[in-house]
Amino acid sequence: MLHFSSLELCGPIRDAIAHAGYDTPTPIQAQAIPPVLAGRDLLGCAQTGTGKTAAFALPILHRLHIAPADKKRRGPVKPRALVLSPTRELASQIDESFGTYGQCTGLRHTVIFGGVSQFHQVRQLHRGVDILVATPGRLIDLMEQGHVDLRNIEVFVLDEADRMLDMGFIHPIRRIAAALPVQRQTLLFSATMPRNIMHLADSLLHNPVKVAVTPTPSTTPCIEQSIYMVRREAKPALMEHLLAQRAVKRALVFTRTKYGADKLTRRLTRAGVMATAIHGNKSQNQRRHALESFRSGRSRVLVATDVAARGLHVEGITHVFNFDLPREPEAYVHRIGRTGRAGATGIAISLCDRDERVHLRAIEQLTGTRLETMSEPPAIQVNPRPDKRHADRPRQDRPSKSTRGASSGPARAGTRSNAPANGSQRRARKAGSRPAGARAGRRCANRSKRIRRSPA
Repeated sequence: MLHFSSLELCGPIRDAIAHAGYDTPTPIQAQAIPPVLAGRDLLGCAQTGTGKTAAFALPILHRLHIAPADKKRRGPVKPRALVLSPTRELASQIDESFGTYGQCTGLRHTVIFGGVSQFHQVRQLHRGVDILVATPGRLIDLMEQGHVDLRNIEVFVLDEADRMLDMGFIHPIRRIAAALPVQRQTLLFSATMPRNIMHLADSLLHNPVKVAVTPTPSTTPCIEQSIYMVRREAKPALMEHLLAQRAVKRALVFTRTKYGADKLTRRLTRAGVMATAIHGNKSQNQRRHALESFRSGRSRVLVATDVAARGLHVEGITHVFNFDLPREPEAYVHRIGRTGRAGATGIAISLCDRDERVHLRAIEQLTGTRLETMSEPPAIQVNPRPDKRHADRPRQDRPSKSTRGASSGPARAGTRSNAPANGSQRRARKAGSRPAGARAGRRCANRSKRIRRSPA
């Protein structure tokens, strides 16, 4: 069995790995670290949760540590390694990994992403960094403002490349790559290998080493998967019932839309379930607070859109619920991959409406497994939908027949009586709402009609 001690990593990095409690590399680490240490370009195919962050972080730290930056050059240290990530959460976790593994190397690193003020990020860049982790949008903004200099980049990493292409970052990626030195080492990691990823790899990589740890795509056998065939209006009640079970210690619930995530979170909170929501409309501080609350256990349930499907690393997630099935079957694999990590067991439960059966068939075809169909609990009752037009109106008792024509008292001048009006009163009111000229013209027209209709 391969150990980290057998890899050609420098002493400070091996000490940091041992201090973190790791001894044996994962399959993607064992296959990727040696060629990256040798300076080769790499094309890696691995699902989230397989340890691929360390697969590129460890050799990058080793390379920069044994060849320190030229201190004779005046000015702040320019970044020598650039890692692009699709989401803020994943970028933050990658930066934390560099801090964990490189704590004894003296290398400086920072992370930049949107959704927050750029003041502290710019100040950190002006102080000098060796490793820069960024999302494409904020990086281009700072490049246009002249705060980032990428001319000294030696290693360029694209993490979750397929996700970045799904989010429309293909042109920013090419623009960033054009600003890098031609002589560099490029590493590309992706959970799937569609045709557009292969085209991107051909344009960025030079004679790369290709590594893959699992067939693409597949689900881990450590996850118990099942599905409920349920009507859409019954999903919230069923979700409350499932989350009330004691076996659900820490759960991640996925919805398709941001509005749906907020709506479900409010309902679960009213039902006594400690839940928080995270999605793209939340500010960075709100997203960080939600993740910290979920990690610390203050919130037992995190309701999220697919923004959290990749890169979200929270220990001890026992259940993943798909409140809405994803339209892309690959997203299902990434969603349920939040549980059953590092050999642990997990449970993935999906709720499927009649309109979502086409997505279910695509998921089963992709994964090669048929999900176990569960029966809906008989205790689930669906509350009828309130009429939105009358939801805010106070209910008034309908008057009886004996009181419909009676007046409760004299009405004020200029006001209408509360008593129901008879036919003649309604016609008088209707006529009174028109101008006098219009009423006279209407009477003349009616009189002429009667004369024409009368027999000769």
